[in-house]
Amino acid sequence: MSNHTGIYPLLAVEATGTSIVSHAGAVLLLRTADKIGLTSRLSESLARWRKPLAVHDPGKTVLDLAVAVALGGDCLADIAVLREQPAVFGPVASDPTVSRTITELARNPATALRAIDRATAAARSAVWSLAGTAAPDHDVDATSPLVIDLDATLVTAHSEKQHAAPTYKKGFGFHPLLAFIDHGPAGGGEPVAGMLRPGNAGANTAADHITVINAALAGLPGAGRYRVGKKVLIRMDGAGGTKKTLEHCARRGLSYSAGFTLTEAHAAMVDRLPQAAWTPAYNPDGRAVVPHRVV
Repeated sequence: MSNHTGIYPLLAVEATGTSIVSHAGAVLLLRTADKIGLTSRLSESLARWRKPLAVHDPGKTVLDLAVAVALGGDCLADIAVLREQPAVFGPVASDPTVSRTITELARNPATALRAIDRATAAARSAVWSLAGTAAPDHDVDATSPLVIDLDATLVTAHSEKQHAAPTYKKGFGFHPLLAFIDHGPAGGGEPVAGMLRPGNAGANTAADHITVINAALAGLPGAGRYRVGKKVLIRMDGAGGTKKTLEHCARRGLSYSAGFTLTEAHAAMVDRLPQAAWTPAYNPDGRAVVPHRVV
């Protein structure tokens, strides 16, 4: 380890040692965060929550928590994994300090989340700029749009946690709504926005879909400087196929794709369409979908 002016220690890798450092693989996450400016931007965005003479930076504490989650943690106390390796992660806040930091941010959650979103949006812009032609928004237009997928998921809670509630699948927990940027068949999804919801939240609540759509658009590089229009495709399952959600997409000039439940009446009408009315459907890689009918 050498002296370094950044928030995290600067490490050197050697193959001549006889021992190992636990969770050293997380260094890749830390170096990436430094390279794209996420570390410094979080520190700047959350500076207003730092108490005078405070030892720990709220921005670093939030980033440490994110790294702890990446290492398998699922609660604030799991930041202890980082605290045990100061040579890798530098000074890590104690559990009471972490709790106080989160409590302070939670006093005005909308403002705190906007500050974090600004930092992550700026970091995403830096990443996509470095990616060049491999960036998700490279050469996007109405015929080849950037795809944002909206979908909800169920998260099980094993105790009476705050806002945990019965789910529509007869479980118990939470029902967050998430947005991911599609990287195509060769990549995965890039999380861009999300909304925490209780387990009994409605699957097709238009207000929630509109909120997450707006948050996802705000997280794109260049957001606020231009209208993305049909260069962005919002893709949703049947839960997003409500009139208010689709009207919102239309007002913003977005392309959109939404599923819906095909009733027997709808199916009968489809069967009456002439063959000439059909056009091929295509997979994301451009291959035509082979039609088939499930009886």
